Amino acid sequence: MGAGYNRKDLRSHAKAKLDDALLLLHNKRYSNSYYLAGYAVEIGLKACVAAQVTSETIPEKAFLQKFYNHDFDTLVGLAGLAQDRKSMEKTDQDFATNWAIVSEWSPDIRYEAVDPTSAETMLSAIIDPKSGVLKWIKAYW
Repeated sequence: MGAGYNRKDLRSHAKAKLDDALLLLHNKRYSNSYYLAGYAVEIGLKACVAAQVTSETIPEKAFLQKFYNHDFDTLVGLAGLAQDRKSMEKTDQDFATNWAIVSEWSPDIRYEAVDPTSAETMLSAIIDPKSGVLKWIKAYW
């Protein structure tokens, strides 16, 4: 992901990655579906982080270095959402399960074969209309 994306761009990219992941799932391209679904979550979280950056302020170098990683917990922390996520996990068991599934993602999955069940489970955890991870992210992006 290049520099200079604004929140609107990040939201658009996250939606596009998710749309592509769903298309790949429907076409039985499970590994790439899983991989792109994880990137949709990562980019969505980065849109939440972007909401914390104010105009005319250069973030600290450590903040930027953390921003350019793929660790969901780190991104949740940068977005100021760690406490909210913990609260959601306590009050919504389905969200807690969905977060646990999604948080297993790593970009290293690109080197592995993903089975149909894992890909379907990942996409379901993201798009669940009641307790999905994307629904939670969208509340803050």
